Amino acid sequence: MKPFRYERADDVASAVATVTDDPRAAFLAGGTNLVDLMKMEVATPGVLVDVRHLVSHDIEDLPDGGLRIGAGVSNSMVAADRRIRRLYPMLSQAILAGASYQLRNLATAGGNFLQRTRCVYYRDIATPCNKREPGSGCSARGGHERDLAILGASEACAATHPSDMAVAMAAVDAVVHTQGPAGERTIPVNELLRLPGDEPWRDNVLERGELITAVDLPPLAVAANSRYRKVRDRASYAFALVSVAAAVEVADGLVRDVRLALGGVAHKPWRAFTAEQALLGAPATEENFHAAAEAELAGARPLPGNAFKVPLAANTIVSMLRALTEEAR
Repeated sequence: MKPFRYERADDVASAVATVTDDPRAAFLAGGTNLVDLMKMEVATPGVLVDVRHLVSHDIEDLPDGGLRIGAGVSNSMVAADRRIRRLYPMLSQAILAGASYQLRNLATAGGNFLQRTRCVYYRDIATPCNKREPGSGCSARGGHERDLAILGASEACAATHPSDMAVAMAAVDAVVHTQGPAGERTIPVNELLRLPGDEPWRDNVLERGELITAVDLPPLAVAANSRYRKVRDRASYAFALVSVAAAVEVADGLVRDVRLALGGVAHKPWRAFTAEQALLGAPATEENFHAAAEAELAGARPLPGNAFKVPLAANTIVSMLRALTEEAR
């Protein structure tokens, strides 16, 4: 690990100013991803600005019936919160499906969105990688393709986003609050993270020095009947090959509301808007579930080594919707 300087900022404004003005500086909260990358010299910040004590560590009720999660709240606290387990069970399940107890106790709600890909070529400084060194090439194509994206990838990058929590957050239309050099703003989670395009080194739309301070969960009745399922190579401590966050409301045999998001298939959590539109108002039948899944995955462009993900994603969507509608009945 290369030498660095540690700073404990006095307030959010000074932390933002330090990271904005110094291109070598980075925010430090839980550090569960950043410190690993520093050990491998994938990330080499010269200054770490500790912000965990500056942002809220509480989960608050909002006047509209939603919840506000402070960016400093640990993943373990989010997963264990009784309100989240009752109103947004998919979120609690998603967090519990990822990492170990020790990591969940340290990782933060704000930092979870910003973890970098686990693509083996990104994490190997001996290989070319456009995310790590813009313009150097993508070693993943033609290499180990099993874990790569099937949706929204580009010639420059086919890496996937590793977060489980962010998939559930995308499904429930969560919104992040930030403070940056230009002041405060709110960003829907579905717009926070981005597809690679020609700039795969940009994982999100945050400006230099912009800090996530909180995450809002909107009041969403359908989210109470939700699940998260993660398909992976082993039962624990593995990243998703495919994951699905699903919520559905059925009345008189028809789908009245539905939310779907996929993980392990794209550079960001993939909100399945096409499938949702196909299902709204339609009979809650397995035939329609299959048709909606196929419509969503019609644009998939798998690589030779990960073509299995297409039917795997479709079957997981169908099984989730089937289970949720049976529970609703």
